[in-house]
Order: sequence, then C-alpha cells, then structure tokens
Amino acid sequence: MKAQQGIHTALPAARYYRANDPQWHWLEARNDPEVTAFLEAANQQQADWFAPLAPLEETLYQSHLARRELAVTSLKTTLDHFTLWSKTGAKDDYPSWWRHPNSQPEQHECFFDVSARAAKHDFYDMGDMALSPDEQWLAWTEDTQGDERFTLWLKALPSGTPIPLLNDIGAGLCWAEDQTATTATLLFTRFDDTQRPDSIWRLPLSLAEPSASKEPVLVLREEDPEFWLGIGKTRSRSWLLLESGSKDTSEIHLVPAHTPATKPLCIQTRQPGVEYSIDHRPGFYYRLHNQAGAHFQLDYLPDSQLGYSQGSWQTLISHREEATLEGVDAFSWGLMLAERDHDQAQVRLRRLVLDAQHDCTLDEYLTLPEQPCSQMLEDEPHFDSQVLRLREESFTQPPSWFALDLTNGERTLLKRAPVYGNLQPEQLISKRLWATSQDGEQVPVSVVMRADLADQPLPTLLYGYGAYGEALDPWFSIARLELLERGAAFAVAHVRGGGERGEPWYLNGKMAHKENSFNDFMAAREVLIEQGVSDSQRIVAYGASAGGLLVGTCINRAPEAFCAALLDVPFLDVLRTMQNPDLPLTTAEYSEWGNPEEPEVATRIRDYSPIDNIQPQSYPALWIEGSWFDTRVSYWEPAKFYAQVAQQQQGSAPILMRTDLSSGHGGASGRFKAWRDAARQDAFILWALGLAQPSPT
Repeated sequence: MKAQQGIHTALPAARYYRANDPQWHWLEARNDPEVTAFLEAANQQQADWFAPLAPLEETLYQSHLARRELAVTSLKTTLDHFTLWSKTGAKDDYPSWWRHPNSQPEQHECFFDVSARAAKHDFYDMGDMALSPDEQWLAWTEDTQGDERFTLWLKALPSGTPIPLLNDIGAGLCWAEDQTATTATLLFTRFDDTQRPDSIWRLPLSLAEPSASKEPVLVLREEDPEFWLGIGKTRSRSWLLLESGSKDTSEIHLVPAHTPATKPLCIQTRQPGVEYSIDHRPGFYYRLHNQAGAHFQLDYLPDSQLGYSQGSWQTLISHREEATLEGVDAFSWGLMLAERDHDQAQVRLRRLVLDAQHDCTLDEYLTLPEQPCSQMLEDEPHFDSQVLRLREESFTQPPSWFALDLTNGERTLLKRAPVYGNLQPEQLISKRLWATSQDGEQVPVSVVMRADLADQPLPTLLYGYGAYGEALDPWFSIARLELLERGAAFAVAHVRGGGERGEPWYLNGKMAHKENSFNDFMAAREVLIEQGVSDSQRIVAYGASAGGLLVGTCINRAPEAFCAALLDVPFLDVLRTMQNPDLPLTTAEYSEWGNPEEPEVATRIRDYSPIDNIQPQSYPALWIEGSWFDTRVSYWEPAKFYAQVAQQQQGSAPILMRTDLSSGHGGASGRFKAWRDAARQDAFILWALGLAQPSPT
C-alpha cells in the first residue's frame, strides 16, 4: 500500500553515515556538533519536502482558529475567602488568573499573569500552582527549557514581587495546614541523577521575608529505583499524602497536615503487585486496593484504629468481575466513586451516602447522556459541598460542565464549549466496533465520522497507545473536525496495555503479554475494513510516546497495512533504553517492559523493539517528530529510527523527521504553537489519505 504520490524526497545526506556504527548510536552524543548538524539537516529536508503543503497547513491552522473560542473565561471556583477564575485573551498563549473577595464580587483583581511570565522565554511550562491556606500567597513551579526540571516561586497576593526560592525540583507542590501570620510550610519533590522524584522535602517559610526562609528538610526518601514519590492532601485537609509507587506497587505515608513535622505513618507496607490509594473523612479512612483481586476493592477503617493491624480494615465494596473501581473521592456526606464497566469499556460515577454509623443510605449511579461518553468529577475544594461539578464530553460532543445538586438531583448546564464553522457536533456520528484479536479477545474500537458519509468506506486515521493502563476514553477535538469535514474517519484502537476494560486489560498488554497490543491494533484495522468503515488502501496509523512503540512495531511487521504513519516523540529504541539504568524512567519501567538483564526478557523485547526490527522493505510514508529537551523519550530514539528506516527504504514513500530544538516531551509550549504543530501534522495526514493535493511548486 502506498501513500498518495506527488511529493518526493531523498535519503539523508550520506556524509552522516558511519560504517562502524550502523545503528547510528553516535547520535546519542548530545554535545557533538555533528549531531546538531544532522538534526538540522533532517529538519531542512522535511521543510523542503513539506513546502508544497505549507498553504494547506496555513488553511488548516486558520480554520482551526475560526472554529474555536479563542477568548476563554473559565468557570469560577469559590474558596473560603476568594472566588477564582482564569481568563485567556484571544491572542494569548497562556491565561491570567483573577479573583474577588467572596463578600465583594464586584472587586475583580488579576493576581497572576502567566502570559507575562511566559513572554520572557522561548519555552514555558507551568508545573503547578498552589494557594496558601489563607489564600494570600501563591506558590508555583515553572520549566523554561522543556527538560521538566522546575523552579519554585512565591509571591504575596495580589501584586507582590515574585521571589525564586529553589531550582531543579519536581513540578508538584502542596501547602501544609500550619500557616500562621508569619510562617507556613510547603512540600515539594526533588530528583535523583536519573530524574526520578526520589525525595519529598518540607520547606519552612518565613512569610515576613521569604528569601530568608530556612533550608528544606528531608521528609521521605525512596531508595528503590523503580519507585517514584508524589505528594497530595485529602479534601478534608486533615492529612498530607506521601505516595511512593512503581508501575504496579504502592506505599503511602500519612502526615498530619496541621503538624507537618510529624514523622510519617505508613498505612500499608509495600507488597509486590499490590496497589492502593487512601482517602479520609472524619471518623474513617478509605483504602482502594487490588489485594483481593485485580478489579479493586474498597475498605474502610475507623480512625480510632489507625496504625493498628491491617485486619481491622472492613470491606465496603467487594471485588467484582464485571467492573473495576478506579477512584474514590471522600466528602463529609459520603463518597463518589469512579467505576469502569468492563463490557462497555465505560466509566460511570457512583454516589454513596453514608450516615454517622457508616451505614449506606443511598447508592446510585449518575446518568450518562450518551454511550460512549466521558463523565468525570471536577475538583471540588469544599468538603461539605452538596453541589458537584461534572464535566462530560464524547467523540461527537464538546466538553460541557454541569452543576449537580445532590439535594434534589437537578442538573444545571454551566458552560458548553462552543464550536464554530460549517461542521457541527450534530452532524457527526460515533460507533463502537468490536475487533477479534489473534487469541479471540474482543477489542473495542471507537470511530467518529460525518453522519452523511457513514454508509461508505472512508480514508481513516487510526490512533493507538496501549501502555501503562492509560484509558483512551472519549474526547472531543476541534482540530479533528478539519479531518472529518474533508471526509476522513477517526478511529481509536483500545488495545490491551491500556485501561479501557479494567486492570486485566492493562496486565494482558504488558511484560510477557505485550504482543497482544500489536495484535489488537492490527485487528482494529481489519474490523474497520470488514465493517465498511475504512478504505483499506487509505489508513494512516498515529502513535505518540509509548503509542509510537505500538505503531512502529506494526509498520515493521506489516508496512503494507498503512499508507502512512505518524510517530510523535515515539518510544522506539526499547531494548537499548531499558539496558541503560542511568537514563530517566528506565528503572521505573522495568515493571512495564521487563528488565533486559534477564536473557529471556532481552530476547522478548528485541523481538518487537521497532529500532531492532527495521529491514529492507517498502515502508509507508513516515512522519517522525522528536524533541531536543525530551527527558522521557530521548531525541536520539526517533533520530536513529529515521536514519535506519531511510537507509532501508525500498519504496518511494518519503521518510521524514522533524526535531523541535526548543521543547520537551509535551511539544511546543503555548497553545498557538501547539495548534500550528497540529495543523502541520494534519496537512501530512490529509496528503497521505489522498484528501489534499500539494500546491504547485
């Protein structure tokens, strides 16, 4: 199968090839000037090839802007003393944050302008923002390079001078609840040499003179290289949560939020393969865990028994085969649960009302507006709130926010994201297909297209990820409308390795079962053709990050199955990366892919690792993107894959790579740059699908 012809490209410049290094490992030498020269030459090659499509990119970009609301004001959130919201100007990349006193709603004031800070840098990423308990101080972290190493800043609200406090820390922040008129405490994480958050620190602040604050104090250090640390706080504001976790094992320590210098209390010591989370409401602690089964169970513990034997935990919701408990949110009146139905591959929200004796007086599921749909509970800062804010969206409907009054069941629409332009949500249709994989497993495949084209095979963009238990629940995309309006279908293969059908779905697509992910993706392609949804000659595969591994493996094995593939910051050099424990993420990934120090694991990984299975054959058109400051997938992974595939290409389809030399794993910073990048990718996709012709050169 070949991509649409009309634009041609040459192989990479021969002068970069080194006969004694056919795997192009020399590209890993970041400080070698030849590396930069190689990447710049590839960028120029891509730009030259793309020049005839540049007018289409501009059309897509401008049309994308015309479809969306550019000047955006968020919903307001009422805290104890102030009401907060954000505003993003029509020409701004980033928001500004505003507030008014709860007692004086007419007194609006801007307390933080993110765009003004970002304007000073080529790259800018806000890590986290955190308000002090009295809502008079703002702490935040920011990354101005793209390597995910953050600087901690503090300012008095609304207009104090920003003060830099610490460099080279993690993104997350959490205030303790011990604030006085002159002191307070912040918690943050730091990295080890592999950029693993291995320690949690407590920073005692002097609010009278923040720059003279005391030195940070170590709270917890994690020695196991497979475990990462994170911080949080219960909605009750009673406890700080110090969470240590690998890909499949958890351990949580509690610290009283009002006395953060207290020694952390471990809730349950780690046991291999046992994951759990903790929440709290006065009188009880809640533990969501998979110790009793892969689909998780919910237990509770009276607060008088905290610190005693695990046997004192009592079951509230038992393990079930038909659904996975994914999350619990505690309120003073009871619990909100997120529960995934395995048959429908769908999350539902469930409300439990509990009385003072902890007896359940109400157990109900919230209504879903359509199937499939994403329904989620938005953050609610008030522990006693009887009005919840829900966010709902689907493949055909843009995000909508509702207020749900629990006292009477009334739903009030607060906001729906507007969609401008010719193609409106009601003109779209979504379907759920079921593909039969190689072992007989039924794999869900979601599809969205124009309703008036649903009776014919369409050029199709097939998207997949399939790792870490991440679920690709339905989401709406303004940019996607550009493809749909021009006659394409968009499909999602919910392959094993993701979390769409619960924890077993994830477990059956990792480690020794990774082959299931690749088989599922190819089965998704086949069912799209069998059901008359897709034109077999015009299917483009898209994979980003770990999804790049999924797609990269499939195009190595069946290059004729796709007319093109787009690999965005793709994880491609799996074996070599997993053999290097000095790289960020490697040790933490052993429980996802395996440790190649074990010979059988090395063989298994080598058998599918995309860069280890390149061979002389006719590859489809490839669009590969990398980022220079990417700490999750090093820039050299897409670069080496690009170089080797270009050498082995037996057909005429172009092999192209673009490296963003000023960004990290998340791509360009700022929404307009991100939208521009999306328009460039979509121009390539439309060309490959035969839905756009290049302009004459």
